[in-house]
Amino acid sequence: MKSESFALVLALLACAAAAQKPVTIEVPGSAVPVHGDLYGSGSRGLVLAHGGRFNKESWAQQARAFAGAGFTVLAINFRGDTVNKDGSPSAEGSTADNAADVLASVRYLLGMDLKSVSAIGASLGGDAVGEADAAHPGEFDRVVFLASEGGDHPEKLTGRKLYLVARGDVSGDGPRLPGIEEHFARAPQPKELVIVDGRAHAQYLFGTGEGPRVMHVILEFLLRK
Repeated sequence: MKSESFALVLALLACAAAAQKPVTIEVPGSAVPVHGDLYGSGSRGLVLAHGGRFNKESWAQQARAFAGAGFTVLAINFRGDTVNKDGSPSAEGSTADNAADVLASVRYLLGMDLKSVSAIGASLGGDAVGEADAAHPGEFDRVVFLASEGGDHPEKLTGRKLYLVARGDVSGDGPRLPGIEEHFARAPQPKELVIVDGRAHAQYLFGTGEGPRVMHVILEFLLRK
């Protein structure tokens, strides 16, 4: 990979901390809203859906980098998110509810009259993004599945799709790569699969030596014409 590409990613990650704006998003049929953090003011929107052991704040560094690249970024908590006894976050909502949260967030950004809206889903967040996209084709410009199969209906996905996973990523059921490859094979074009080194799962990848490469791959995918 070209050194200037890494330099751009590192510069974006190191940029001055931009303040985020808290927002509340109504979900049709629910008395409980989605809470999100809004970053940037670019012409394209980007929803960030976290993994099971994370929350919206976990995206802060990446969200600022995406905002610096020209996106209006919305990092969300799911309505079913809770906190463990040790204070760590835990996502307990159903995939259907999480998908509704993602869709409401995409439509919130579309209501800001942006050119397009894409989404990145990490682990279970990727399942939520995939289910929302499959059920409502045409509302997502691009989707990124970070260590996620992207839901149960890959054949219904629309737009551009990026699957990204570490080769050694393993769950309690075994390696994640075979399932992701199977879903990738069923998804229609345009699509791409990127496999990076290591064992880190989903958002944990950002804290490894592969972090700059992961950000470069995602940014290049989102910015490509």
